[in-house]
Amino acid sequence: MKLGGIHFFHIITLALSLFSAELAAQSYPNRPIKLVVPVAPGGGVDIFARTLGVRLSEQMGVPVVVENRGGAAAMIGSEFVANAAPDGYTLLMGYSSHATNPLFFKKMPYDSIKDFTPIALAGYSPLVLVIHPKAIAQTPLELIDQARQAPGKLDFASGGRGGGPFMAGLLLQYLAKVDIVHVPYSGNAPGQLAVQSGLVTMMFDTINTAVPQVNAGRLKALAVTSPQRSPLLPQVPTMVELGIPEFEVNAWFLVLAPAKLPIAISQRLNLEINQALKHPAMSARLAADGVVIGGGSQQDASAFLQNEIARWTKVVISANLKDE
Repeated sequence: MKLGGIHFFHIITLALSLFSAELAAQSYPNRPIKLVVPVAPGGGVDIFARTLGVRLSEQMGVPVVVENRGGAAAMIGSEFVANAAPDGYTLLMGYSSHATNPLFFKKMPYDSIKDFTPIALAGYSPLVLVIHPKAIAQTPLELIDQARQAPGKLDFASGGRGGGPFMAGLLLQYLAKVDIVHVPYSGNAPGQLAVQSGLVTMMFDTINTAVPQVNAGRLKALAVTSPQRSPLLPQVPTMVELGIPEFEVNAWFLVLAPAKLPIAISQRLNLEINQALKHPAMSARLAADGVVIGGGSQQDASAFLQNEIARWTKVVISANLKDE
């Protein structure tokens, strides 16, 4: 069977493309890898990314450089990665907003599913409800009572729509049926400072950034959002213990790459991340930060992302939030 010139040209082009991709995968990595954190420095996502980046640098023999590109509910950094070359040298440390932004924003500069390659669910950790030590309400139930008596008067800080701290605040409104005002910041760290200074009533902060401030007396911890108490705050009850059933929220960390990443490179990255998470020094550091180690296949990461979108859809619809 004879091939026309145009068909033959296409076959040759495809073959060369596949050959080139294979060569790139075999030599990967041979230059620094950029790990984009789509929030401001200092929060839980940033700390986790830097911890993982150090370990991956040691394993892979090239620098893994963390770059903060915060703003627009993590969409600035995420868009940057979505538009990057799918060569394994630009990665995203995704967190809750990656799954929830499609629920809040009608127009997004990227598709959270189609424009990314899930690499691995690296870990997750509970949040902790914190207030100023001299706040009037001193328990979650007292906060709820106060919110019911004065709808729209209490507020909660977060690093923006979509992240774990925001979703926890939304879940509190949904389950307790109260009106609490959301005050967004460029990241969790500035939001926490607002609670410390008394500018904002409360915050569901990531546990690794909250604990030092709680221990220093600058914040008071009322409850954790995990099913069981955290070893970092064993004296602090869970939201469920305090009479708010179904209240479970975790901050999670999922590494993603641009879509159309060569399979060989995505598999290599998944392998390296799983290996990094099992390293004794890494696991000890994460445990000290209150992080539960993740891991697993790319398929596990993809399924987790899909489940998170489905899980929060009902809560967001109930909140009747307007698209931004």
